[in-house]
Amino acid sequence: MNQTPTPPNEIDIYIASFPAEIQTLLEEMRITIHNAAPDAIEAFSYQMPTFKLHGNLVHFAAFKKHIGFYPVPTGIEAFKDELSIYKQGKGSIQFPLDQPLPLDLITRIVKFRAAENITKAATKKKKN
Repeated sequence: MNQTPTPPNEIDIYIASFPAEIQTLLEEMRITIHNAAPDAIEAFSYQMPTFKLHGNLVHFAAFKKHIGFYPVPTGIEAFKDELSIYKQGKGSIQFPLDQPLPLDLITRIVKFRAAENITKAATKKKKN
């Protein structure tokens, strides 16, 4: 029996659009996020790969000189000391392409964000 291969999703297409070395970093980021929040669902929001768990969990994207990671301001604030070595914006962190991704730190940020979203969802449910 012939099975039709699963068509690539938007994140697959997004990652495939970059050179091989960038694809490797993006896949590392994707797998790390998935492993840290296995119940999160992959999506594509704001033209970026996104993971959702009771709302947006984190986003990531490739740029000319860095991988952008978007754990919202609370995810940055909770890890501000460890993240101080990276260039940041209001809700973003820039991981330079010429350095290994800090996968352990990314894991802890994603787990923090997952717990935050789960708590928020449970609190909202209790109010209803």
